[in-house]
Amino acid sequence: MNILAEYGRDDLAKVYVAQMRENKPPGKNHHRYLVEFVESIQPPLSREKKWVLIVSSMFGCPIQCKMCDAGGDFSGCLTAEELLAQIDYMVRRRFPEGKPVTSKFKIQFARMGEPSLNPAVLEALEELASRYDTPGLHISVSSVAPRTAAARTFFDELLRIKNRCYPRGRFQLQFSIHTTDEQKRDELIPVNKWSFDEIAAYGERFSLPQQGDRKVTLNFAPMVGYPIDVDSIHNYFNPDRFLIKLTPVNPTFRSQEASLISAVDPYDCTTSDDLITLFRKRGYEVILSIGALEENQIGSNCGQFIQRALGIYQRPEQSYELERYSIKSPDYKK
Repeated sequence: MNILAEYGRDDLAKVYVAQMRENKPPGKNHHRYLVEFVESIQPPLSREKKWVLIVSSMFGCPIQCKMCDAGGDFSGCLTAEELLAQIDYMVRRRFPEGKPVTSKFKIQFARMGEPSLNPAVLEALEELASRYDTPGLHISVSSVAPRTAAARTFFDELLRIKNRCYPRGRFQLQFSIHTTDEQKRDELIPVNKWSFDEIAAYGERFSLPQQGDRKVTLNFAPMVGYPIDVDSIHNYFNPDRFLIKLTPVNPTFRSQEASLISAVDPYDCTTSDDLITLFRKRGYEVILSIGALEENQIGSNCGQFIQRALGIYQRPEQSYELERYSIKSPDYKK
């Protein structure tokens, strides 16, 4: 793995761009085997209190969600060794002995790619449990729940790995839903995917409160014109097993091209009050997740992909201020 560029600040978030393989696919450009991965802290918490790593599981992504810049240009899955290399690099950069000194060490499989379509993620999860054997290690896997035989096998094995390696609330599973309108959901996530019934049934197996498991997260990025029917969610998802996370639509090229308008204003948290109240009345725990807005400028937030921004002059407002935050290797080419 060769680090080609860094973007960001040590006291907030850093995005690393890496060339994972020297051999290039015939007839394809050098971007095909590039990945991005992220480390971040969450002020006012220090790195010693909480440190988050966000890694890629694929070269590009076949899903092509309507708001995500990482979709498209899919060139295959990373191996377990390539997954672990991202984590090891960030760990040793901060902790040369290879042992993170932090109360909560969280690794998210959520940058590029759909984790459930890469079985190497399972292998990496098993290895991480022994390589970084600490009670502070927490894992997060985010998925759109594609309906394929490979994904079904993945989720069955993921349940076993969670029980064996990450018990007592050390594993967070998130399904991105975004809207309760099935046609609109298909617009946003244009692949065959699990129904709400299927997600609910799996969540009932995955989250066992009596074993200290965390609730399964239902992630919504509320958008104008994409309804969220709280009663419909309650008909499918038990508040004892599922929680709700609301996030703004981040300023990506894809969301701008599709004219997606966030119904959550990151500058005014009260814009989500009515929806939060409706969910809480139904018994749901609700997380309003609005990170440091400077991360949009760095390019480290969910849905952002620096490779898509390079060489494009007109970028989304307050997003991808790459020249301000970049440190590049002499080997790096756009």
